[in-house]
Amino acid sequence: MEQMEYEEIMFDDFINESLNEDYWFEFYLPQWSNRVLSRPSYILENSVLKLFIRDNQKPWCPKWNGNVKVSNLQTGVFSGPLGSSLGQHHFTDNLIVQEEQKKEIKVSLHYGIVEFKARCRIGSDNVAALWLIGIEEKVEESAEICLFELKGTNVQKTKSVIGYGVHPFNDPYVKDCFYEESFEIDVADWNVYAFDWYPTGIDFYINGKLIKRVSESPNYPMQLMLNFYDIGCSNNNHTFFEIDYIKVAKNLTYGS
Repeated sequence: MEQMEYEEIMFDDFINESLNEDYWFEFYLPQWSNRVLSRPSYILENSVLKLFIRDNQKPWCPKWNGNVKVSNLQTGVFSGPLGSSLGQHHFTDNLIVQEEQKKEIKVSLHYGIVEFKARCRIGSDNVAALWLIGIEEKVEESAEICLFELKGTNVQKTKSVIGYGVHPFNDPYVKDCFYEESFEIDVADWNVYAFDWYPTGIDFYINGKLIKRVSESPNYPMQLMLNFYDIGCSNNNHTFFEIDYIKVAKNLTYGS
């Protein structure tokens, strides 16, 4: 593989007392719900971001996602007009825009590196994840690149099953290649997860070690989604997803 050049376009080490508004929106897919119901719970402390579900937090989208609660940060937002079906990440069928969102993209990537350092104290009803989605001004630009997905049911003390890979959704040019594999890591301790995305594929890494090279590669800009879910309405605010830093670097050879 030829030598690549990169330019860092985002580095957030959460060192400030407030969230960096140059990078993040504080809601989750608000077009399918609204910005109030989908607001996250988080704390910034000792240069660490902690996402959690507070005791009185409401389900983010009861109409289409039941009792699921989520604390999410994302780097872009877009939808079509109220009452239309145009919007980001169709996680289920027949979604209709409930709150129109004008296009605002703070950070997006079209080929390059995403890396983050994280740890979790996670219950059986929780899911923690970092993933990228298309802006979806065009319906087909809808694939997902999942860097990290951890389900609470997949956690053991010295090993855990980590999900990663690519989902096509409505992208006809991308095939599904999502993996759930066991790795001998303690997810309650700090680990570094990364991918390098280029026109012919994506390389996935854990703690600097290449774990998989896939040949699927969406061909459009994508934004970051960082989230912690309670899918069982357990209301356990002693569980959390902590992030030490997130880095995004554009591939100057191929990226836009």
